Amino acid sequence: MKLIVKWLLCAAALLCVAYVYSGVVVSSLGAALIASFVIGLFNMVLRPILVVLTLPVTLVTLGLFLFVINALMFWSAAGILQGFYVRDFSAALLGSLIYSALGLVIDSVVERLFPQ
Repeated sequence: MKLIVKWLLCAAALLCVAYVYSGVVVSSLGAALIASFVIGLFNMVLRPILVVLTLPVTLVTLGLFLFVINALMFWSAAGILQGFYVRDFSAALLGSLIYSALGLVIDSVVERLFPQ
């Protein structure tokens, strides 16, 4: 139940990003559900690999390169999905920052709704 609630809230957060920022377009709730699933899948599978491969750059930039990795995950999800569009890399960077900030709020809310 916790996973389903978090997935639905992340889809709502993606719709919120599209509403607040014009560089990100989500055509429907179904597209937001699929996009939030794919972004989560990319963050679970590809992101750890990219973090390890780019560790020297991440250390030199004091961790700021992780924002670039988040934007790449966001942009690549938009590249393979219908109904989810990101204008360019700078839009992906700003959209992923907003989505990540909303994700922190969602994590906090889900932990309060479903305590261990």
